[in-house]
Amino acid sequence: MLRRNFLKTASLAVAGAASTSQAAESRIRARVALEPFDYDGVKLRPSRWLSQLQAAREFYLGVYEDDILQGWRVAAGLPAPGKPLGGWCGKNSNTVFGQWLSGMARLYRATDDAAIREKAGRLLTGWAKTLKPDGDSGMGHYPFEKLVGGLVDMHVYGGHPDALPLLVKVTSVASKRLSRENIAAAPPNLHSGRPGEWYTLSENLYRAYVASGHELFREFGNAWLYPAYWNKFAETSAPTDAWGVHAYSHVNTFSSAAMAYAVTGEPRYLAILKNAYDFLQRTQCFATGGFGPEERILRADGSLGRSLDLRMDSFETPCGSWAGFKMTRYLIGFTGEARYGDWTERLFYNGVGAALSLGPGGKNFYYSDYRLAGAMKVYDEGTFTCCSGSLFQDVADYHNIIYFKDPNALYVNLFVPSEVVWKRQGGAIKLVQQTDYPVAETSTLRIESEKATAFALKFRVPGWSHDVSAKVNGAAVNVEAKPGTWASIERTWSPDDTVEITIPLRFRTEPVDVQHPTRVAVVRGPAVYILDAGRHEPVPQLPDDLNSWLRPAGSSVSPSSRRVEDGPELFRMPPFQDPNGPHNPTSLWRPFYSTVEDWRYRMYFEKKDLPMVL
Repeated sequence: MLRRNFLKTASLAVAGAASTSQAAESRIRARVALEPFDYDGVKLRPSRWLSQLQAAREFYLGVYEDDILQGWRVAAGLPAPGKPLGGWCGKNSNTVFGQWLSGMARLYRATDDAAIREKAGRLLTGWAKTLKPDGDSGMGHYPFEKLVGGLVDMHVYGGHPDALPLLVKVTSVASKRLSRENIAAAPPNLHSGRPGEWYTLSENLYRAYVASGHELFREFGNAWLYPAYWNKFAETSAPTDAWGVHAYSHVNTFSSAAMAYAVTGEPRYLAILKNAYDFLQRTQCFATGGFGPEERILRADGSLGRSLDLRMDSFETPCGSWAGFKMTRYLIGFTGEARYGDWTERLFYNGVGAALSLGPGGKNFYYSDYRLAGAMKVYDEGTFTCCSGSLFQDVADYHNIIYFKDPNALYVNLFVPSEVVWKRQGGAIKLVQQTDYPVAETSTLRIESEKATAFALKFRVPGWSHDVSAKVNGAAVNVEAKPGTWASIERTWSPDDTVEITIPLRFRTEPVDVQHPTRVAVVRGPAVYILDAGRHEPVPQLPDDLNSWLRPAGSSVSPSSRRVEDGPELFRMPPFQDPNGPHNPTSLWRPFYSTVEDWRYRMYFEKKDLPMVL
């Protein structure tokens, strides 16, 4: 079929499905308690996380389009200037292409970045020319799932006119071509199931159905439901046989369960999602929020703590953070509960927010290293890996995890320098958040509106916190601030009203698991702290009272510049005794997110073996 005729036919089909799409959206909205801002109206203000986003944008803009398209053009017999990207994209860009389209489309929606949208559009048009006449993408299950997500986002957020017709075309072929063997992953041999990671396909196919109303996507999404694994969590958050499978993709598959709940309304899918979250937090997560050493879900028998002796691949960081961001966003949306934002926050500061920036030639950060004997941030030996794709989605997602809303309230989930414009009946309200959290204990919210407006302003009280308080226009207010809930201030807000939130930040230790109560990480607020690791210094005994032991460092050495500076996030421990006499340590304690490439550190400590001296 000629392309113009196909697009015309597809456009008519899509137009005919518009009412179905509206009905689907209406049904889903009835199941949603809170909504994110869907990349519309939220902007980051200057901070290390805005800098991380900007660095990623520059990297992706700098990758040559001819190089990205080269492999497909060669296969299609078209002129193919450029050269292969290399690494995981040595043959073609299947591994990352859908994720890059997705990240670009979402970033455009969030920031109105015309350059990134135009690049995404050129890539989509160039890729479409390499398709076989029948629309066969030639992709297996894993890259096809990423492609669907990218095309959905180019339609919904990028506004590309060809995205949805192309998605109909490639999905029509894939629904007939892709194997539906659907063998569940199981230990010890099936790392990702067979075909690889088939069980993540439903989420984006269901998103395509909601966006278009086209039954093709709903029906094909139904083909990839994963009861063999999901049902382990249907009635319990403590399954005994959920271990041994690929960690990132199995956390990611719970987003397919979330969309199954959104589309069908069947309560068991929500129960699965909630129980899986509790299982992960109780048995699989480090203090950072990271999970999956050796990329595995582990037995809840102390394996997580033992992995600190053996594994440097503690957490598949950009991919794992992406799965966690999505899962918590769905849970907050469906339940309205603040407690799920605690995992979002840990991953924001200690997961992808602590990742090294992308480097020349597709060099990327893959694994976080938490080893007990000492660890280091390093780039992966592979280039253009899956994590180089999900990192773009992560940083674009920063715009969609800070604030939530319902018809009568604005919710602050993360304390990040940012602003949000809340468009509501009666006029738009702009909220500006200024903060140095998690270094400082306060965050100030300023209301900017044209007239006085009544609504509830709610903020998440972290589950680890104590004595959280608030002031309105400098005066203390009586607000219930129970950890793990939303604190609420409901009043008629005037322009320039301010709310100052205080979240006391104190040091504490967190055991890695219940089987290793003395194997601990040092945490301040949501941020995991690490001890700079030199070559020969003793490892100190951690006292019970960390807050009187660790003091602000004052003048110190920066790992990024190796120069003397004042750093309010840096702390120093006092001198202590070792067999060779008093030891005056020069090493510092700093947030894990502030460490750089090749910087040696210690994150976990075995208290029963300390102090440790040479």
